[in-house]
Amino acid sequence: MFSFDIIAVFLVVLFLLISLYSEFVRPGTSFFIAIVILNLLGILTPSEVLHGFGNEQLAVIIFLIILGKIFQKRPLIDAFFSKSLEGIKTRTGLMIRMLPFVAVCSAFLNNTPLVAMLMPYLHSWGKRNDVAPSKLLIPLSYAAILGGCATLIGTSTNLIINSLVVEEAGAYDLQPLSIFDFSLVGVPMIVIGLLYILLADKLLPSRRDVLKDFEEKPREYIVETLIAKDSQLIGKTVEDAHLRHLKGLYLTEILREGQIIAPVSPERDLHEGDVLIFAGETETIADLVKPLSGLTLPDVVEEYRQKKIEIMEVVIAYNSSMIGKKIRYSDFRGKYDAAILAVHRNGERLSGKIGELVLKAGDVMLIVSGGDFGKGEVEEHDFYFISKIREIPKYNVKKSSLLIGGTILAILLAIFNVASLFQTLLVLLSVLLLFKVTTLADIKASIDYDLIIIIALGLAMGAAMIKTGAADLIATSFVYVFEPLGVIGLMFGIFLISNLLSAFMFNAAAAVIIFPISLSIAVTMNLNPMPFILLVAYGVGTSFMTPIGYQTNLMVYGPGGYTFKDFFRIGFPLTLIYMVVCVLILGYVYDLF
Repeated sequence: MFSFDIIAVFLVVLFLLISLYSEFVRPGTSFFIAIVILNLLGILTPSEVLHGFGNEQLAVIIFLIILGKIFQKRPLIDAFFSKSLEGIKTRTGLMIRMLPFVAVCSAFLNNTPLVAMLMPYLHSWGKRNDVAPSKLLIPLSYAAILGGCATLIGTSTNLIINSLVVEEAGAYDLQPLSIFDFSLVGVPMIVIGLLYILLADKLLPSRRDVLKDFEEKPREYIVETLIAKDSQLIGKTVEDAHLRHLKGLYLTEILREGQIIAPVSPERDLHEGDVLIFAGETETIADLVKPLSGLTLPDVVEEYRQKKIEIMEVVIAYNSSMIGKKIRYSDFRGKYDAAILAVHRNGERLSGKIGELVLKAGDVMLIVSGGDFGKGEVEEHDFYFISKIREIPKYNVKKSSLLIGGTILAILLAIFNVASLFQTLLVLLSVLLLFKVTTLADIKASIDYDLIIIIALGLAMGAAMIKTGAADLIATSFVYVFEPLGVIGLMFGIFLISNLLSAFMFNAAAAVIIFPISLSIAVTMNLNPMPFILLVAYGVGTSFMTPIGYQTNLMVYGPGGYTFKDFFRIGFPLTLIYMVVCVLILGYVYDLF
């Protein structure tokens, strides 16, 4: 019963679960290690390992991510949303106007860039109307999740499930999912879910803004020192004065005779009267400003500093190159022309030396930056911007019309089976390139390589579970436990396990692990596999209870000052509602009870 291959697959799956939960390596690295082990053990052949990279649905996911980034760079959604916020003074009025808009857009666009676009607007609106970000950002994320689950193209997890269906179509006589197969449950749940969000206002916390904390207590983040008249530092370079690599402090700028010098190079000479601005663990400034040090605290440079330095709030993106690195080794100042004032995680400011902190996805950083920060491709890939609304580029009617019209046409052609979604999106992107709506550089910057590895190697992982019989063994055990509760018990069990897995790991990873098990359960019970496949899609795609199961939850986690408890308090009832509605609709439509 327990062959060597099955035991090996179980151990590899266990390794995946532990590594994905603990995040000691990136998700793509975890899958890479797992598949290498299965290949070395002879469980997967090289062709089976590489087969997923040629999957059509993987290409569709990449195309849709690129398309979402193109929309993010164009002023369409920005302009519409900015206009729609005019005149709204109450949170309820904002929610009524915003939530349906976000849900509908998310049904047809990748929701990660959508949420990234709208966060600064909500932050700005909340500041103007004295509404805490914590009252606005979870609703934004949940609306995007609800909308994404309503169509095949609304979220990458639905497309991953479809790619798994296509892979197993021959063996189990399955048909690929169409764009609106997910609308059966998704559309009713948009209505029910948005009503719940509106009525659940009291479950949302009201917490202070990170940036407001800086505005009220700036001396905890930035401090100025003055080079005194008789200082021994006069004439020395920054490097020679040992001001370059201070523990917990960064020399961000020098104010000299009305001019600002930034960034500060190690070779910069120090002059009498220079004001040196340090950022970071400012309580350690006492160690720097000692008798005979040549540095003193100036009386007033506050007004000048506020005019010259730009303070920004950013979130570490889920696929940022900064993840897992100590700040001191990340070359943050050189790479971004910015310095970190503070890092917030789980709603609290992290203590200790900033340079020693290891960054995680979802961390909120308060940074002091030059005027060009945020305009480059590197910054757009590594961070989501909260406190700064981007400059909306000049509106080009022809290019914008081509983008909107082309996207609608591509979707309609796929809906009516005139051409596949792969073909229509490939043609659309080619046309957008031809008419310079986007560039090859933008397309390259849009690609999420970690996600590609997870999906492609995840397909191989699923194949290994089916090939060795591991999926059948788990399915048999699952049926044994839940069969006394009937088919409805099986359905609740599949949704629950799918949702719990995605609550604590990357949802794409949860999808490829649960899919073969759910498929085997349906086959074992001699039932129609399709409702069980859709259960997995809805289960992994509706991760409301934790901030780490879905990218948009992670994006709003830090900026809203939320804790795990906040997500559970408002997300648990919504998850129960979604599970009950999902099981009842699928059970009725597919005549399962």
